[in-house]
Amino acid sequence: MADITDIKSIMYTEKSLSQQEDGIIVVQTSSKVSKNQLRAIFNEYFGFNPIRINSLKQQGKVKRFRGVKGSRADFKKFYVKVPEGAKIESLKV
Repeated sequence: MADITDIKSIMYTEKSLSQQEDGIIVVQTSSKVSKNQLRAIFNEYFGFNPIRINSLKQQGKVKRFRGVKGSRADFKKFYVKVPEGAKIESLKV
């Protein structure tokens, strides 16, 4: 079962900040979390059910450091439509 610790961060980019005005937050999680698990996390810890959840699996970029090839970790992004009046204080939205 997924836990609140599976939410790594809320993404603050130019695109995500414009979507926050419409009530959509972008959450970065580990790659093992599913939509149903994320819905349960929001229901249990924040006290509301999201209206809609869209997911995107992001592959880690391949990078070089001092000639050695490596890659960043894979993660999932979730676009979560929050109901009006809902507050997420512990994640500082």
